[in-house]
Amino acid sequence: MKKLNSARRQLKEDIAGYLFISPWLIGFFAFAIIPIVISIYFSFTNYDILGSPVFNGLTNFKRMWTDTRFWKSLKVTFTYAFIAVPLRLVFAFFLAALFKQGSRMIRVYQAAYYLPSLVGGSIAIAVMWRRMFTSDGVINIFLKIFGINSTINWIGNPDTALWVIIVLAIWQFGSSMLIFLAGLRQIPKTYYEAASIDGAGWVRQFFTITLPQMTPIIFFNLIMQLISGFTVFNQAFIISGGRGDPLDSTLVYSLYLYMRAFAYNEMGYGSALAWVLVLIIAVFTAFIFKTSDRWVYYES
Repeated sequence: MKKLNSARRQLKEDIAGYLFISPWLIGFFAFAIIPIVISIYFSFTNYDILGSPVFNGLTNFKRMWTDTRFWKSLKVTFTYAFIAVPLRLVFAFFLAALFKQGSRMIRVYQAAYYLPSLVGGSIAIAVMWRRMFTSDGVINIFLKIFGINSTINWIGNPDTALWVIIVLAIWQFGSSMLIFLAGLRQIPKTYYEAASIDGAGWVRQFFTITLPQMTPIIFFNLIMQLISGFTVFNQAFIISGGRGDPLDSTLVYSLYLYMRAFAYNEMGYGSALAWVLVLIIAVFTAFIFKTSDRWVYYES
């Protein structure tokens, strides 16, 4: 009888717990699980949003092999991710190391450098950034101060347009910087004191103490920033005018996916593109996890 009462009491507690988290569960299934399942189905169909989806097997995936803009978007995205992500992490780590030294104005500096990460992804900042890099924008005016008479339309030149987006991405290093700073502050000072007694300079201390101790934080930031790099959209959409101009030089993968799904009403093909992107991110993430035991140091 006691066991039965205990089981009933436990059941009531479980039901109460599920009732309390039911809003989250409903949202999770309605806005995450169900759309994912529908997207998988659409990727195997010919669906133009206006009509009914027609199953076509692997046709959407086979189409990618002959889609030149698909390969162009992959090239642009890889270029962006493999340049912007490392540079962002390097700048973030460098400034975190400077802030670790301490200063009366440290909180002000941290807020100032973190601010771009808060506003950098907004539409207003992207519009401002687009205006700054026009032929009569702030950048060319600034260059004239140093005697460089530049009239380049940076966002209208295929050779420089992608770099405008990359520079914007590097400017948004604040979140990574704060994570690095938190990690640097967790390194025991006794390590550096012992190294100084042994005659190790700051360069050797960096490579033998700081860098190994920070590898778990670097690992985390690398994963998160790489995913962010592969899924960049807002900045490219605004700066390129929503078309990947000029000459598809800013046609990142997410922008091309958006164009196919919503601009051309090819929701089936767009869903297939989305799952290819998921696969690409999964492969790179798995590769980093697989190789992490060779370069990530854990004290345990």
